[in-house]
Amino acid sequence: MDQHAVGKTPLNERIATIVNYILLASLSLIILLPLVNILALSFNDGKDASLGGIAFWPRIFSVSNYIEVFKNPAVINGLEVTLFRTIVGTAVSVLLTAMAAFALKNRNLPGVGIASMFIVFTMLFNGGIIPFFMVLKMFHLNNTIWVYIVPTLYSAWNLILVRTFFQSIDPSMEESAKIDGAHDFQVLFRIYFPLSMPVLSVICLFNGVMHWNDWFSGAFYVTDEKLRPLQTVLQQMLTAAEAMRKNLSMNAMMSASSTVTSESMKMAMVIISIVPIASVYPFIQKYFVQGIMVGSVKG
Repeated sequence: MDQHAVGKTPLNERIATIVNYILLASLSLIILLPLVNILALSFNDGKDASLGGIAFWPRIFSVSNYIEVFKNPAVINGLEVTLFRTIVGTAVSVLLTAMAAFALKNRNLPGVGIASMFIVFTMLFNGGIIPFFMVLKMFHLNNTIWVYIVPTLYSAWNLILVRTFFQSIDPSMEESAKIDGAHDFQVLFRIYFPLSMPVLSVICLFNGVMHWNDWFSGAFYVTDEKLRPLQTVLQQMLTAAEAMRKNLSMNAMMSASSTVTSESMKMAMVIISIVPIASVYPFIQKYFVQGIMVGSVKG
Protein backbone atom coordinates (compact mmCIF):
# COMPACT_ATOMS: atom_id res chain seq x y z
CA MET A 1 0.00 0.00 0.00
CA ASP A 2 2.81 2.36 0.92
CA GLN A 3 4.71 1.42 -2.25
CA HIS A 4 1.60 2.16 -4.33
CA ALA A 5 1.26 5.54 -2.66
CA VAL A 6 4.89 6.38 -3.31
CA GLY A 7 4.68 5.41 -7.00
CA LYS A 8 1.56 7.48 -7.61
CA THR A 9 2.15 11.03 -8.86
CA PRO A 10 0.45 13.65 -6.64
CA LEU A 11 -2.54 15.44 -8.18
CA ASN A 12 -0.97 18.90 -7.95
CA GLU A 13 2.12 17.73 -9.86
CA ARG A 14 -0.04 16.24 -12.61
CA ILE A 15 -2.04 19.48 -12.88
CA ALA A 16 1.19 21.52 -13.03
CA THR A 17 2.53 19.24 -15.78
CA ILE A 18 -0.66 19.60 -17.83
CA VAL A 19 -0.62 23.39 -17.45
CA ASN A 20 3.04 23.53 -18.52
CA TYR A 21 2.32 21.44 -21.61
CA ILE A 22 -0.62 23.67 -22.52
CA LEU A 23 1.43 26.85 -22.09
CA LEU A 24 4.37 25.46 -24.08
CA ALA A 25 2.07 24.23 -26.86
CA SER A 26 0.34 27.61 -27.02
CA LEU A 27 3.65 29.45 -27.13
CA SER A 28 4.91 27.14 -29.88
CA LEU A 29 1.79 27.80 -31.95
CA ILE A 30 2.14 31.56 -31.49
CA ILE A 31 5.70 31.33 -32.84
CA LEU A 32 5.16 28.73 -35.58
CA LEU A 33 1.85 29.76 -37.16
CA PRO A 34 3.06 33.13 -38.50
CA LEU A 35 6.14 31.40 -39.97
CA VAL A 36 3.95 28.77 -41.63
CA ASN A 37 1.79 31.54 -43.08
CA ILE A 38 4.86 33.33 -44.47
CA LEU A 39 6.10 30.04 -45.95
CA ALA A 40 2.72 29.46 -47.65
CA LEU A 41 2.69 32.99 -49.08
CA SER A 42 6.25 32.63 -50.36
CA PHE A 43 5.28 29.51 -52.34
CA ASN A 44 2.03 30.98 -53.64
CA ASP A 45 1.43 32.84 -56.88
CA GLY A 46 2.06 36.51 -56.12
CA LYS A 47 -1.06 37.91 -57.82
CA ASP A 48 -3.26 35.29 -56.21
CA ALA A 49 -1.70 35.95 -52.78
CA SER A 50 -2.56 39.65 -53.09
CA LEU A 51 -6.25 38.66 -53.07
CA GLY A 52 -5.86 37.34 -49.50
CA GLY A 53 -7.37 34.29 -47.88
CA ILE A 54 -4.16 32.22 -47.68
CA ALA A 55 -3.50 30.74 -44.26
CA PHE A 56 -1.15 27.78 -43.98
CA TRP A 57 -1.12 26.20 -47.45
CA PRO A 58 -0.46 27.72 -50.91
CA ARG A 59 -3.60 28.10 -53.01
CA ILE A 60 -1.68 28.26 -56.32
CA PHE A 61 1.73 26.69 -55.78
CA SER A 62 4.58 28.57 -57.44
CA VAL A 63 8.33 28.96 -57.00
CA SER A 64 8.43 32.15 -59.09
CA ASN A 65 9.10 34.28 -56.02
CA TYR A 66 12.30 32.39 -55.23
CA ILE A 67 13.36 32.32 -58.89
CA GLU A 68 12.91 36.09 -59.05
CA VAL A 69 14.95 36.62 -55.90
CA PHE A 70 17.81 34.37 -56.99
CA LYS A 71 17.91 35.95 -60.45
CA ASN A 72 19.73 38.78 -58.75
CA PRO A 73 23.45 37.81 -58.71
CA ALA A 74 23.89 39.96 -55.62
CA VAL A 75 21.84 37.42 -53.63
CA ILE A 76 24.17 34.53 -54.52
CA ASN A 77 27.23 36.66 -53.83
CA GLY A 78 25.73 37.89 -50.56
CA LEU A 79 25.02 34.31 -49.50
CA GLU A 80 28.67 33.38 -50.11
CA VAL A 81 29.87 36.39 -48.09
CA THR A 82 27.48 35.58 -45.24
CA LEU A 83 28.48 31.91 -45.13
CA PHE A 84 32.17 32.84 -45.07
CA ARG A 85 31.83 35.40 -42.28
CA THR A 86 29.50 33.15 -40.25
CA ILE A 87 31.71 30.05 -40.42
CA VAL A 88 35.13 31.70 -40.16
CA GLY A 89 34.06 34.45 -37.77
CA THR A 90 32.32 32.06 -35.40
CA ALA A 91 35.11 29.46 -35.38
CA VAL A 92 37.90 31.99 -34.79
CA SER A 93 35.90 33.92 -32.19
CA VAL A 94 35.09 30.81 -30.15
CA LEU A 95 38.72 29.65 -30.28
CA LEU A 96 40.19 33.02 -29.23
CA THR A 97 37.53 33.54 -26.56
CA ALA A 98 38.30 30.13 -25.04
CA MET A 99 42.03 30.84 -25.08
CA ALA A 100 41.57 34.23 -23.41
CA ALA A 101 39.19 32.77 -20.83
CA PHE A 102 41.68 30.00 -20.08
CA ALA A 103 44.31 32.62 -19.24
CA LEU A 104 41.98 34.91 -17.28
CA LYS A 105 40.58 32.08 -15.14
CA ASN A 106 43.86 32.01 -13.23
CA ARG A 107 43.32 34.46 -10.37
CA ASN A 108 47.05 34.47 -9.60
CA LEU A 109 47.99 35.74 -13.07
CA PRO A 110 49.68 39.18 -12.80
CA GLY A 111 47.36 41.93 -14.01
CA VAL A 112 44.30 39.70 -14.32
CA GLY A 113 42.27 42.07 -12.12
CA ILE A 114 43.07 45.09 -14.27
CA ALA A 115 42.38 43.14 -17.45
CA SER A 116 39.00 42.01 -16.10
CA MET A 117 38.16 45.60 -15.17
CA PHE A 118 38.86 46.80 -18.73
CA ILE A 119 36.77 43.96 -20.14
CA VAL A 120 33.78 44.91 -17.97
CA PHE A 121 34.33 48.59 -18.87
CA THR A 122 33.77 47.82 -22.56
CA MET A 123 30.37 46.33 -21.66
CA LEU A 124 29.28 49.61 -20.08
CA PHE A 125 30.78 52.21 -22.41
CA ASN A 126 31.67 52.47 -26.08
CA GLY A 127 32.93 55.24 -28.33
CA GLY A 128 30.01 55.24 -30.74
CA ILE A 129 29.70 54.65 -34.47
CA ILE A 130 31.93 57.49 -35.71
CA PRO A 131 35.00 56.61 -33.58
CA PHE A 132 34.45 52.94 -34.46
CA PHE A 133 34.38 53.84 -38.16
CA MET A 134 37.60 55.84 -37.75
CA VAL A 135 39.30 52.87 -36.09
CA LEU A 136 38.22 50.59 -38.94
CA LYS A 137 39.57 53.08 -41.45
CA MET A 138 42.85 53.43 -39.55
CA PHE A 139 43.40 49.67 -39.72
CA HIS A 140 42.29 49.54 -43.39
CA LEU A 141 39.42 47.18 -42.64
CA ASN A 142 36.80 49.09 -44.61
CA ASN A 143 35.81 47.44 -47.89
CA THR A 144 37.42 44.14 -46.89
CA ILE A 145 35.84 40.88 -45.80
CA TRP A 146 37.66 41.22 -42.47
CA VAL A 147 35.53 44.19 -41.43
CA TYR A 148 32.89 41.60 -40.50
CA ILE A 149 35.24 39.29 -38.59
CA VAL A 150 38.02 41.21 -36.80
CA PRO A 151 35.80 43.62 -34.77
CA THR A 152 33.65 40.70 -33.57
CA LEU A 153 36.43 38.34 -32.49
CA TYR A 154 35.85 39.10 -28.82
CA SER A 155 32.70 39.75 -26.86
CA ALA A 156 33.09 40.83 -23.25
CA TRP A 157 29.95 38.94 -22.23
CA ASN A 158 31.05 35.73 -23.95
CA LEU A 159 34.52 36.01 -22.44
CA ILE A 160 33.17 36.42 -18.92
CA LEU A 161 30.73 33.57 -19.49
CA VAL A 162 33.44 31.14 -20.60
CA ARG A 163 35.89 32.27 -17.91
CA THR A 164 33.28 31.70 -15.20
CA PHE A 165 32.61 28.20 -16.52
CA PHE A 166 36.34 27.41 -16.68
CA GLN A 167 36.72 28.51 -13.07
CA SER A 168 34.06 25.97 -12.03
CA ILE A 169 36.14 23.06 -13.39
CA ASP A 170 38.16 21.21 -10.74
CA PRO A 171 41.73 22.64 -10.92
CA SER A 172 43.17 19.32 -9.75
CA MET A 173 42.53 17.92 -13.24
CA GLU A 174 44.79 20.59 -14.74
CA GLU A 175 47.42 20.00 -12.07
CA SER A 176 47.42 16.26 -12.73
CA ALA A 177 47.77 16.81 -16.46
CA LYS A 178 50.72 19.17 -15.99
CA ILE A 179 52.41 16.71 -13.65
CA ASP A 180 52.16 14.18 -16.49
CA GLY A 181 53.93 16.65 -18.79
CA ALA A 182 51.00 18.35 -20.57
CA HIS A 183 51.46 21.97 -21.60
CA ASP A 184 48.77 24.67 -21.53
CA PHE A 185 47.42 24.01 -25.04
CA GLN A 186 47.03 20.31 -24.30
CA VAL A 187 45.23 21.13 -21.05
CA LEU A 188 42.93 23.55 -22.88
CA PHE A 189 42.04 21.30 -25.80
CA ARG A 190 42.00 17.93 -24.02
CA ILE A 191 40.43 18.87 -20.70
CA TYR A 192 38.68 22.24 -20.78
CA PHE A 193 37.22 22.04 -24.27
CA PRO A 194 35.43 18.67 -23.79
CA LEU A 195 34.13 19.68 -20.36
CA SER A 196 32.96 23.09 -21.57
CA MET A 197 30.85 22.08 -24.56
CA PRO A 198 27.62 23.56 -23.12
CA VAL A 199 29.04 27.08 -22.76
CA LEU A 200 31.07 26.85 -25.98
CA SER A 201 27.94 25.77 -27.86
CA VAL A 202 26.08 28.74 -26.45
CA ILE A 203 28.66 31.31 -27.57
CA CYS A 204 28.97 29.50 -30.90
CA LEU A 205 25.25 29.98 -31.39
CA PHE A 206 25.43 33.62 -30.27
CA ASN A 207 28.22 34.37 -32.73
CA GLY A 208 26.61 32.47 -35.60
CA VAL A 209 23.25 34.22 -35.22
CA MET A 210 24.95 37.60 -34.89
CA HIS A 211 26.98 37.12 -38.08
CA TRP A 212 24.03 35.74 -40.04
CA ASN A 213 21.58 38.50 -39.05
CA ASP A 214 23.95 41.46 -39.28
CA TRP A 215 23.01 43.84 -42.10
CA PHE A 216 24.28 47.05 -40.50
CA SER A 217 27.99 46.44 -41.15
CA GLY A 218 27.44 45.76 -44.84
CA ALA A 219 25.34 48.90 -45.22
CA PHE A 220 27.65 51.35 -43.45
CA TYR A 221 31.20 49.99 -43.52
CA VAL A 222 31.33 48.54 -47.04
CA THR A 223 30.78 50.25 -50.39
CA ASP A 224 31.90 47.37 -52.58
CA GLU A 225 28.74 45.54 -53.64
CA LYS A 226 30.65 42.25 -53.94
CA LEU A 227 31.37 42.33 -50.20
CA ARG A 228 27.83 42.93 -49.00
CA PRO A 229 26.32 40.07 -46.96
CA LEU A 230 22.96 38.47 -47.68
CA GLN A 231 21.04 40.39 -45.04
CA THR A 232 22.22 43.73 -46.42
CA VAL A 233 21.31 42.69 -49.97
CA LEU A 234 17.86 41.51 -48.88
CA GLN A 235 17.28 44.69 -46.90
CA GLN A 236 18.11 46.80 -49.95
CA MET A 237 15.87 44.64 -52.14
CA LEU A 238 13.01 45.02 -49.68
CA THR A 239 13.46 48.77 -49.67
CA ALA A 240 13.44 48.85 -53.47
CA ALA A 241 10.38 46.58 -53.62
CA GLU A 242 8.52 48.77 -51.14
CA ALA A 243 9.32 51.87 -53.18
CA MET A 244 8.10 50.09 -56.31
CA ARG A 245 4.88 49.11 -54.57
CA LYS A 246 4.20 52.70 -53.57
CA ASN A 247 4.93 54.06 -57.05
CA LEU A 248 2.76 51.52 -58.93
CA SER A 249 -1.00 51.34 -58.59
CA MET A 250 -2.63 48.04 -57.70
CA ASN A 251 -4.28 47.82 -61.14
CA ALA A 252 -0.94 48.22 -62.88
CA MET A 253 0.58 45.50 -60.72
CA MET A 254 -2.30 43.11 -61.37
CA SER A 255 -2.18 43.67 -65.13
CA ALA A 256 1.55 42.98 -65.34
CA SER A 257 2.60 39.72 -66.97
CA SER A 258 4.73 38.69 -64.00
CA THR A 259 3.08 36.63 -61.26
CA VAL A 260 5.47 38.06 -58.67
CA THR A 261 4.57 41.03 -56.50
CA SER A 262 6.64 43.01 -54.03
CA GLU A 263 4.80 41.38 -51.13
CA SER A 264 5.35 37.82 -52.42
CA MET A 265 9.04 38.57 -52.97
CA LYS A 266 9.21 39.92 -49.44
CA MET A 267 7.89 36.64 -48.05
CA ALA A 268 10.42 34.64 -50.08
CA MET A 269 13.23 36.87 -48.78
CA VAL A 270 12.12 36.30 -45.18
CA ILE A 271 12.22 32.51 -45.65
CA ILE A 272 15.63 32.70 -47.37
CA SER A 273 17.04 34.63 -44.42
CA ILE A 274 15.47 32.42 -41.72
CA VAL A 275 15.77 28.81 -42.91
CA PRO A 276 19.60 28.42 -43.08
CA ILE A 277 20.28 29.65 -39.55
CA ALA A 278 17.19 27.88 -38.16
CA SER A 279 18.42 24.57 -39.60
CA VAL A 280 21.54 24.84 -37.43
CA TYR A 281 19.61 24.68 -34.15
CA PRO A 282 19.05 20.88 -34.11
CA PHE A 283 22.81 20.30 -34.48
CA ILE A 284 23.62 22.84 -31.77
CA GLN A 285 21.07 21.17 -29.50
CA LYS A 286 22.89 17.85 -29.98
CA TYR A 287 26.13 19.44 -28.81
CA PHE A 288 24.28 20.97 -25.87
CA VAL A 289 23.20 17.51 -24.74
CA GLN A 290 26.64 15.97 -25.29
CA GLY A 291 28.36 18.81 -23.46
CA ILE A 292 26.01 18.61 -20.51
CA MET A 293 26.54 14.85 -20.23
CA VAL A 294 30.32 15.30 -20.28
CA GLY A 295 30.15 18.18 -17.83
CA SER A 296 27.93 16.25 -15.45
CA VAL A 297 30.67 13.68 -14.75
CA LYS A 298 33.57 16.10 -14.45
CA GLY A 299 33.67 15.47 -10.70
